[in-house]
Order: sequence, then C-alpha cells, then structure tokens
Amino acid sequence: MVKNPCRRRYNFSVKRKGFVQLYTGDGKGKTTAAFGLALRTLGHGGRVFVVQFMKRGRTGEVRALRGFGDSVKVIQTGPAGFVGPDNREDFARAAMRGLENLREALMSGEYDLVIADELAVALGLGLVPLEDALELIRDKPAEVELVITGRYAPQEIVDAADLVTEMKEIKHYYTKGVKARRGIEF
Repeated sequence: MVKNPCRRRYNFSVKRKGFVQLYTGDGKGKTTAAFGLALRTLGHGGRVFVVQFMKRGRTGEVRALRGFGDSVKVIQTGPAGFVGPDNREDFARAAMRGLENLREALMSGEYDLVIADELAVALGLGLVPLEDALELIRDKPAEVELVITGRYAPQEIVDAADLVTEMKEIKHYYTKGVKARRGIEF
C-alpha cells in the first residue's frame, strides 16, 4: 500500500467549510482545473475521491493521482467510445453507477475533496436525472468540497453551485488538425 508522500494531514473539517465548484463551458481545462485542486488537496495531506463520468482509460492525470496511494481513489464509469444510439443505455447505466459511487464517497466522511468529472455532460445528455444531482448537492456534508466538471451544465446546477467558472474557447490548435497529445490533452 502506497501512502501519500505528504505526511502531515491537515484537518480540513475543523478549518473550513466545503463548497460546490462547477467548471463548465466549451473551452479546454475543466478536468485539468479539478485535478489541479486534487493535487493541492493531496499536497496538504487531504483525501480525494474522483468519479470520471463518460471516461475510460489510463490518462496521465489518473496515473499521477494513483501515485498518492490510499489518499486518492479514482473510478471511471464510462464505457469505451462515444455515446450513440447503439450504446446510450450502457452509458446511462454506467453514469448511474457513477452517481451511486459519488453519493457513497460524499457521505462516507472519508474524503475532503470529491470530484464529479464530466457529470455536467452526463446531465446534459440526459444520462443522469437532474433531480438526482441536485439532491446530491443539497445532501453534501458541509465540510466536503464538491467539484463538478463538464460542458452543458444545466442552469439549475449553475444556480446550486457556490463557484462557477466557465472555460471559453477563444482559439484551439485542434481546429488546425492537431490530434490530442499524450501528456497535454490526456
């Protein structure tokens, strides 16, 4: 069992209130911002739980976080590929499992930061009922920080969040045919 190399654990629950953060929009950097916050929390000896909706695979950020051992847990719920008519039900079932994992982690008292990566996409595509996500936000323990990422965030999630950052694409090299690059985009 690998332990967090940041040995001194900061008592998050005594020192601060947890908020709901939302990173949304059509620009690059939503997941990167959330994982940066995870790194900051881990650097102070905190514990992090991540559910990646809509994603599967060995991305650089997941591999790096797993280096913190038992201080972080990452679950990927998305089937391989993209949502389409042939696999929509598979994605919906996986998204609901992810929501169950998210709820368990939030309520467990084990984690200081809980990240719902691409939950906004799952909501926008109708894979997760909006009311279930809003209930999760309402029931969140006061001391836990919850971060939701993804495009298409419904207005109700924007309204329920304490902090909302919209990533706006101004210019991106993929429009010139640049493919996703290891270590930069994944």
